[in-house]
Amino acid sequence: MKLSIIIASYNTFNLTKKCIESILKYKPSFKLEIIVVDDGSTDDSASKLRNHFKGVKNLIIIENLKNSGYVRTNNRGLIKSKGEYKLLLNSDTVVHQGALDNLVDFASITPDAGVVASKLLNSDKTTQKSCYHFPTIFNAINYQNFAPTTSEPTVVDAVVGAVFLITPKAYKLVGGLNPKYVSYFEDLDYCREVHRKGLKVYYLPSSIVTHYHGQTFKKLSDKDNQWKKLIPSSIAYHGYIKHYILFIISWLYQKLRLVLRS
Repeated sequence: MKLSIIIASYNTFNLTKKCIESILKYKPSFKLEIIVVDDGSTDDSASKLRNHFKGVKNLIIIENLKNSGYVRTNNRGLIKSKGEYKLLLNSDTVVHQGALDNLVDFASITPDAGVVASKLLNSDKTTQKSCYHFPTIFNAINYQNFAPTTSEPTVVDAVVGAVFLITPKAYKLVGGLNPKYVSYFEDLDYCREVHRKGLKVYYLPSSIVTHYHGQTFKKLSDKDNQWKKLIPSSIAYHGYIKHYILFIISWLYQKLRLVLRS
C-alpha cells in the first residue's frame, strides 16, 4: 500500500462525499486506501457514505462513539492506516488531476522531506495563503500566513493541515499528531517537530487542491466564538508565558491602530 488518505469527518456528509469522489476521479497510479473517521456525527454521515460508496474497494469508514476532536480523530485513522505515505486530507477539499501523484512522487525523490503540502485554491480559484513562519515575539505584530509565488517546490516553516502528506521518515520520527491539541495548532506543532528531527516541510505548487476554507470548522463553533477555541491550543504550543506575551503585544498593537485611525 503506497498511500493512506485519512479524512476526519464531522457532520460533513456532502463535503466528504465530494472529496472522496474527487479522489476516485483522479485516482493516482499507485495503490491507495481511503480511511474516513467519523467523529460522532449526528447527521448519519457514516451510514450515508457507506451506502453512497457501496462496493468501492479500499474505502474504510470508522466511527467514533463520541466527538473526540480533530487530532484524536486523525490519529485513529493513522493507527489504522497501512500506507507507506500518510495523507491527512480535510473533508472540505477537492483534489485536482495529478495532485496525489505529484505529492507522493516528489516526496519519494526528496530524502529530507518530512511533510509535503499542496497548493490550495479558494472556491474562486485564487491561491489560498496556506504557509506560515513559526510565530515569535518579534513577528507577533505582523504575523500572517502566505503563499509562495514560485512554481518550484519551496521549503517553508509550516503549512496548514488541510492537505498534509507525512513521509515515512517523519512518521517514524514524529509519529501522529500531538494529542495535547484538539483542533488547532496541531499542524504548526507537527511541522516544528519535523524541523527539529532534521527534516523539512515543502510547499508543492504542482499539486493543486481546492479547499473550501473553514467549512469543516464551521460545524464546531460559530464565527464569533471560534477564536476562543484557539486559546488552549495556543497555550499548549507556546506555553503560558509566551502565549500571554504574544496576546498582550497583539492586543496593544490593535488598540494603537484604533487610536491612530481615530
